[in-house]
Amino acid sequence: MADVYTYVIGESIYVNLTNRCNNNCHFCIRNHNDGIEGYHLWLKKEPSVKVLKNELKDCAKYKETVFCGFGEPLFRLDDMLEVAAFVKDKGGKTRVNTNGQAEIITGRKDTAKRMKGLIDTVNISLNGVDAQDYVNECRPEAGALAYYSMIEFAKSCVSVIPNVVLSVVDVIGEEKIEHAKKIAESIGAKLRIRKYI
Repeated sequence: MADVYTYVIGESIYVNLTNRCNNNCHFCIRNHNDGIEGYHLWLKKEPSVKVLKNELKDCAKYKETVFCGFGEPLFRLDDMLEVAAFVKDKGGKTRVNTNGQAEIITGRKDTAKRMKGLIDTVNISLNGVDAQDYVNECRPEAGALAYYSMIEFAKSCVSVIPNVVLSVVDVIGEEKIEHAKKIAESIGAKLRIRKYI
C-alpha cells in the first residue's frame, strides 16, 4: 500500500507530514484506526518537501491546506513552513492542527513568530483544563510541562497568527467544556468543540 501524503476531506486538503508524536492521547484515532475517511495514514517513509509541493500544486482550489495527519506536524516545522510558503505563493490558505508543545518539540521559543505570514489558522488541542487533567488525557512524554508549554505557545500565537483556536473533544463533559471556554477567552483564542471520532 502506497503512503498517503495528502488527502481530501470536504473542501480542504490535508498534509500527512509525519507519524511522530510526543503524546499518547486516550481518545486518539490512531489507537483504534489506521486512518480516516478511508485513507490509510500510517507512513513507511515521511514525504519530502518536493513530493508535497508536487501533490499540492492545485492547493488554491481548496478552502485550505491543513497540516494534520497521523502525527504532530511541528516535528517537521522547517519543512512545514517551506510547504506553507509554497501554498501561500499559490494563493492558498493554511492551517496547522497541533498539540502546541512547540518549545519542547523544536527547542525554540520563536515558533509562532516563524509561522507569521505563512499560517492563517493554528488549531491547538487543549484537551485538558489543567496540567493534571492534560497528563491524564494526553499522556505526554514531557509530563505536566507539556500543558504549560502548550498554553504559552497558544499565547504567543494570538499576537501573530490571524486565527487561533483551542479545541477539545465533546466527550470531556459540560463542566470541563465551560472551563475550556474560560481558558480560551483568557488567552484571546476561540474554542472549538470537536466531535469524538
